[in-house]
Amino acid sequence: MSFFARAGSVSYYSFLQFQLPLQKKIEKFLSLLKFVGFTSPLTRVLGSGGARALEEKERGRKVKGGVAFSVLTRDINKELLSFQEPMFEEEQPKVDPKTVASVILGGGAGTRLFPLTSRRAKPAVPIGGCYRLIDVPMSNCINSGIRKNFVLTQFNSFSLRRHLARTHNFGNGVGFGDGFVEVLAAIHTPGDAGKMWSQGTADAVRHFIWVFENEKNKDVEHILILSGDHLYRMDYMEFVQKHIDMTADITVSCVPMDDGFWIDETGRIVQFAEKPKGPALKAMQVDTSILRLSEKEAANFPYIASMGVYVFKTDVLLKLLKSAYPSCNDFGSEITPSAVKDHNVQAYLFSDNWEDIGTVKSFFDANLALTKQPPKFDFNDLKTPFYTSARFLPPTKVDKCRIADAIISHGCFLRECNIQHSIVGVRSRLDYGVEFKDTMMMGVGPNTKIIQNCIIDKNAKIGKDVVIMNKEGVEEADRSEEGFYIRSGVTVIMKNATIKDGTVV
Repeated sequence: MSFFARAGSVSYYSFLQFQLPLQKKIEKFLSLLKFVGFTSPLTRVLGSGGARALEEKERGRKVKGGVAFSVLTRDINKELLSFQEPMFEEEQPKVDPKTVASVILGGGAGTRLFPLTSRRAKPAVPIGGCYRLIDVPMSNCINSGIRKNFVLTQFNSFSLRRHLARTHNFGNGVGFGDGFVEVLAAIHTPGDAGKMWSQGTADAVRHFIWVFENEKNKDVEHILILSGDHLYRMDYMEFVQKHIDMTADITVSCVPMDDGFWIDETGRIVQFAEKPKGPALKAMQVDTSILRLSEKEAANFPYIASMGVYVFKTDVLLKLLKSAYPSCNDFGSEITPSAVKDHNVQAYLFSDNWEDIGTVKSFFDANLALTKQPPKFDFNDLKTPFYTSARFLPPTKVDKCRIADAIISHGCFLRECNIQHSIVGVRSRLDYGVEFKDTMMMGVGPNTKIIQNCIIDKNAKIGKDVVIMNKEGVEEADRSEEGFYIRSGVTVIMKNATIKDGTVV
């Protein structure tokens, strides 16, 4: 380790010798001086006489390895003093996954995804034919080596808890090791404050703050806050490592978009606003090239938008929730904007594909985008696979069908049907004459014609000669007595619904 200091016309070189012999340390120092083009009587003395000459010049005293000493020399080139950073940087320690825990938020009532959330929590909604949304953050955690995982639930949690128990059960040490997934269901506690359900994302974590103060989790130094309704592939340990390297209290994963928050030239967040609009949005434009975007990309994406994915130092998170902001209930709109003022809050640029599956329209578009070649997001990655329930179904059987740009899940039977730009879910049966286009489905009857913009939920039964086209272009409609809704122009057939023969939508 070495450092440089200057006082008047005299320069000081100080060496801290710990393990290397003095001669080797001097040789390394000479190499450095030669590299920067510096020569002086000192370098000539050291070069010719080595350690012994140095010892003679140091007032006749011997210098032992393992101590610090100084040498007076003539003035040095000022350019040498222009370095802003240490000449020998110490690498930040590599983060240990055992010191990281994840908290996956089960979401609120899911009104924007209704009717898909009428009987299930948002993270339990099926996606891509055979997966569920919760499989995304859970698989990212597994692939990142994170084995301590908590899932917070409140609304319609039965289907979600059953899926987690069947798919992501680490407890027996088989398959995924000795990690765990603990479901923290919403609870009431003694006292007036404890009689209320969670009022937001931060409040949901606050209700279980004792879990992270438990002796069992004393080695958890960093806590990931994740959402259960996003579609992306991410190495969380790279995210946490950046958090540590920047000595951040909080790090927010972000993507370049057309709205977001302010950052300074170091990537530190200096102002945070939740979904700003109008002049407030325009005022938050930043130079996104500091996040390694090209000049063209920076011009197209002048804002930094939060993904709703955070990493906190454990002690900082507990302090924010317990004492600093005990009445703040949401991470995005309250905790993070407040913490920016007196904490080091950093931005981490996520450069891969990311989708927020928060509405029926975004859910529909994200599913159909999986059928493109190549897709923006691909579940098929051998190095980082996505895990879901093992159903042990037979291969799909196809008889005289025309299929283009489609995903066909396992356990299906397709006979003499036409499928375009659609997803067919597990255990589906499509009989003769069925025509699909721009549809995500679970199962239908013969001669059904589903032309466009349709989601068919699980276990739905659709009769003969049914036509679902929404010719009139209706944007919103509640036809629950007939077994379907229309949301943002997308027809949604309800779970377990039966559409009668000859129905025309």
